[in-house]
Amino acid sequence: MLILGIETSCDETAAAVVDEEGKIRANIINSQVAIHAQFGGIVPEVASRQHLKNILPIVERCLEEAGVSLADIDLIAATRGPGLVGALLVGYTFALALARGRDIPIVGVDHLQAHILAVFLGPPPHPAFPFIATLVSGGHTAIFLVRDPMDISLMGTTLDDAAGEAFDKVAKVLDLGYPGGPVISKLARSGDPAAISFPRPLLRSDDLNFSFSGLKTAVITEIKKNRGHHKTEDVCAAFQEAAIEVICAKTLAAARETGINDIVVAGGVAANPRLRRLMADTCETAGRRLFLPPADLCPDNGAMIAHGGYHTFKAQGPTDISTDVYSRAVFHET
Repeated sequence: MLILGIETSCDETAAAVVDEEGKIRANIINSQVAIHAQFGGIVPEVASRQHLKNILPIVERCLEEAGVSLADIDLIAATRGPGLVGALLVGYTFALALARGRDIPIVGVDHLQAHILAVFLGPPPHPAFPFIATLVSGGHTAIFLVRDPMDISLMGTTLDDAAGEAFDKVAKVLDLGYPGGPVISKLARSGDPAAISFPRPLLRSDDLNFSFSGLKTAVITEIKKNRGHHKTEDVCAAFQEAAIEVICAKTLAAARETGINDIVVAGGVAANPRLRRLMADTCETAGRRLFLPPADLCPDNGAMIAHGGYHTFKAQGPTDISTDVYSRAVFHET
């Protein structure tokens, strides 16, 4: 089976062809970072218009690189949510048009489920079910119990800002541009994480929730109060260390609470080298096994949507095309 995956939940127009065994034939991503950087963040209307402009050439390029045509595609998978509603409409309605015009079955895919399952697109070894998955991105920071590809329970989530959102806002105050995550990560390498003491919100709470708004505010207050007294590299390192320490601690707490050995960290921020290193050290010390998607499959991409679509189709069959575009039917509370 060959699956065409289409992803337009935010500001990447992406398409991929993946087979049922998870082999990626092509994975094309068109980023809008340069466009949104001038605004200091994503403008939903601009993102939607760019998706309209890019979707057809990106899909055509993807099929060409995979060496296939639409006649070879057995299933179309498209993101149904969560995400920017206008952006989702572009990708999902485009996928619907292809499916109807070519009489190809279609499935709507939960964006977060796809991020979690992206770990199976990398080389083995892979995690064993059940496993704990921590998803860290610009829009989400949450911990899940994953019993199988279609049985995923939410254990804890952010009460305010997502981790990636906090990175972007701190970077904006430091005049580092957008997106903030990569530049903060780069500068932090030459900074001292112990130079400034920032809070670790909810680090010792009795739940698995996150809160990054207070940390973000503490960093911004420190920058404004002592601008010029701290090296930018030290601010970046201290902020990054505080955020990542909480993510690692909460993830390990979820593993202890459930008695589960295998841990997955996914989402765009999972490409952060310091998060990958500290999480690896944390898991090794605790005797847990850590699994990470390849760094290039951590940001939004079509391959993860295609792979998630395969599992959705196998479990539920094709999606009823009369249903609403924005849907989150996979997850439930523990």
